[in-house]
Amino acid sequence: MIGYVTLGTNKLDEAAKFYDALLGTLGASRFMEMDTFIAWSNAPGSAGVCITKAFDGNEATVGNGVMVAINVDSREKVDAFYAKAIELGGTCEGEPGQRMDNFYAGYFRDLDGNKLNAFCIGE
Repeated sequence: MIGYVTLGTNKLDEAAKFYDALLGTLGASRFMEMDTFIAWSNAPGSAGVCITKAFDGNEATVGNGVMVAINVDSREKVDAFYAKAIELGGTCEGEPGQRMDNFYAGYFRDLDGNKLNAFCIGE
């Protein structure tokens, strides 16, 4: 259902390096790029994650209550994705762990303060 999610950044070059390395752990690569916008995906037609400078020219700001959730297929991948985000300079918003009976997730913020998580269901 979701085509892509866009996160604002004030540091496009730094954010691009962060997401190249982080999303690369899931096999994603850049599929669209302009001077102010970059998008990653695993395959044509798959959901994507994008970063952009604010279109109106103002500073990009973090949405209160906004979060991007990245679905992976194992707890090990949640742990690795979260660890990579922290290694790249992200900040912890909740270490990986069991949240509900079949929901395992780790929460972090990127270099601009956008909140994300990696999660898996089952196992």
